[in-house]
Amino acid sequence: MKEDTGREGRRRVRPELVEWAKTLVFSVVLFFGLRAAVVEAYVIPTGSMLPTIHEGDRVLGSKFHYWFWNPGRGDVVVFRPPEAAGRNGQERPPRYVKRVIAVGGDRVEVRGGQVFVNDERIHEPYVSVPARYGMGPVIVPERQLFVLGDNRNNSLDSHVWGFIGEDHLIARAFVRYWPPNRIGRI
Repeated sequence: MKEDTGREGRRRVRPELVEWAKTLVFSVVLFFGLRAAVVEAYVIPTGSMLPTIHEGDRVLGSKFHYWFWNPGRGDVVVFRPPEAAGRNGQERPPRYVKRVIAVGGDRVEVRGGQVFVNDERIHEPYVSVPARYGMGPVIVPERQLFVLGDNRNNSLDSHVWGFIGEDHLIARAFVRYWPPNRIGRI
């Protein structure tokens, strides 16, 4: 009769399973790390950015972009809305997506359906219908942004509630990944 050394009762874990488990744990940690600091997906809840981004589109935003670069005119940004966006008893969404029109120190005016920054009309091929409102002129305070939706007449944005602080920025939207027939840069 064989003496039990205690080794026969234990099974060895196969090295392949250990490697699979390590890879899985590393992948999960990497995914959550990237999502928290690098890139995040956003679903567009409204048509305020038509025709550039449609309601229901999904976009990726670079969360680290503004660690290295200042926001610039034309950037499509994801941001926390200012307190003024929730006036009139409306609940404000946790995030908005709009286009930066002017930065700190710029003079902005909307007249005759056109947007002027520093007294020059800006070229806006992304707008299909001109604004049916006038506004300004106003000077954008330092470290603030003036943002508008591309769907000018159906967008709650800076022409309604004023400026947003650069500290409200979450990400710079850079690519649409859904729906598949509209994949591309923003």
